[in-house]
Amino acid sequence: MSSLKFGTSGLRGLVTDLEGGPSYAYASAFFRTIAADGGEGAVVIGRDLRASSLGISATVAEAASAAGLRVINAGALPTPALALETMRQGACGVMVTGSHIPDDRNGLKFYRASGEITKTDEAAIISALDLKEQPARSVQTASTIPEPEALARYRDRYRAFFPADILAGLHVAVYQQSSVARDLLSELLAALGARVSAIGRSEKFVPIDTEAHRPEDTAFIRETMASGTFDALVTTDGDADRPLMADESGRILRGDVVGLMTARYLKIGTVVVPVTAGSVLERAGFRQVIRTKVGSPFVIAGMEQARRDGADSVAGFEANGGFLLGSDVCLAGQVLPALPTRDAVLPILAALADACAHNVRLSTLASTLDAGETASDRIPEISAQRSGAFLARLSEAAYLNTFLRTVGAPQAIDRQDGVRIELDQGRTIHFRASGNAPELRCYTEAHSAADAEDLLRWGLAAAAAELQDGSLRP
Repeated sequence: MSSLKFGTSGLRGLVTDLEGGPSYAYASAFFRTIAADGGEGAVVIGRDLRASSLGISATVAEAASAAGLRVINAGALPTPALALETMRQGACGVMVTGSHIPDDRNGLKFYRASGEITKTDEAAIISALDLKEQPARSVQTASTIPEPEALARYRDRYRAFFPADILAGLHVAVYQQSSVARDLLSELLAALGARVSAIGRSEKFVPIDTEAHRPEDTAFIRETMASGTFDALVTTDGDADRPLMADESGRILRGDVVGLMTARYLKIGTVVVPVTAGSVLERAGFRQVIRTKVGSPFVIAGMEQARRDGADSVAGFEANGGFLLGSDVCLAGQVLPALPTRDAVLPILAALADACAHNVRLSTLASTLDAGETASDRIPEISAQRSGAFLARLSEAAYLNTFLRTVGAPQAIDRQDGVRIELDQGRTIHFRASGNAPELRCYTEAHSAADAEDLLRWGLAAAAAELQDGSLRP
């Protein structure tokens, strides 16, 4: 049974399930759905730095050539840079990346000229999919047009918007690892006045998850920052659409906190976030906060609806830190055009600029937001059927009250994506089924880290006990 599956952002699975015929078939199905809907006539193809991405991108190019598309090869570049180029060219796009997952896995992210594909588009691709399709000839024969300036245009987008000295006085460690933005990020920070030290470069792929941090990554960051040399450490996931930032003490900032800093710096009025983002947002002074299901397609749909409803300053961000600019913004006479896809570079630059503007360190800036503390974990090897049965029972008032009796009574409930329950004393607990794996996820929020961890431990244990109930088994 194939591991390939559409998740919160694109198709992902084992490299062994994606290479060759499957990547050709999925790409062909995408091109057919685009052609059936008017088409764009050209495709921009990009990739991250994992071992399998170059070969898979060649297969995608073959599928595009067979579909009669002009094939533009943007090479290795961040996913938001690919999205920017598709918008400029009026072309569709395919990014070969597994984002933050390990090197034995990979994926495809699909773009229309207007931006990321929707969940409706995903369903259309699956409907058009023919896994019997195979490349008609060697994947090395597809004729492509190189586009080496796509990365430079993405870099210049931020060099033109931010003043050249805005980060002057900062010493920033850039954890380069295998991020496709590793050199670009160092260059941009230096161009904006920061002193940059590049560390930890790796030619072997490093699966940096900006939300569920590996112990070895947190240890490396703490050890790096313990020297007292740096004001901040920054890095991204593999395809640079999710940032990771640590303050001068080595504490990693939550992605939604970085998003909040960025939205505040850009003077955004309406923010669109998934239900997993912290409740601090409703207290942060935005004109409107809209919550959605987890996944960038849902955040994008929320931003589009906000614009239709008349909002003139719109952005979205996720708990993983990815920032989506849903409308043009103007600061100090400079305009930054909308880029409605997840981006890691903008929040890194804006959060650092926000700290400089307030003349405080990152830790101080974060503490002034009163964002509380969060914790999250998962129960693995839980089928979608079992997760669904548990979540359905949580939707029954009598069952929910009994389930929560030892931790408190529900004050408010959000059932957009799983069940998110607001308790007393500023606490929340949220259960949802993963969109990428057979697991049940639990997220908690409280005023202190200890309370958030205590609530998480209770939630995982209580859910595990309920999942052992015979009535919840398929």
